[in-house]
Amino acid sequence: MKSPNPYKEIHDFNAVVKVGDAVEFLEVVGMGEPVRYQTETEAEVLGEHTAVVWLKGKRGCVKLSHCKPIAVGA
Repeated sequence: MKSPNPYKEIHDFNAVVKVGDAVEFLEVVGMGEPVRYQTETEAEVLGEHTAVVWLKGKRGCVKLSHCKPIAVGA
């Protein structure tokens, strides 16, 4: 299975989520309850292979695949 293009992932994410917007984050995809965080940066590519974003109050960056944008007003 081919990995997603990280540059397309950040482009798509940044088109929908702006710095300061809320996202739901899952430590392990498909398990547990999501935690709501605010984005601290735009999404970026880490090491030419992984799409990540920095979240306010979370140490280190997280993979975009673990984040789900929250609709405005939700």
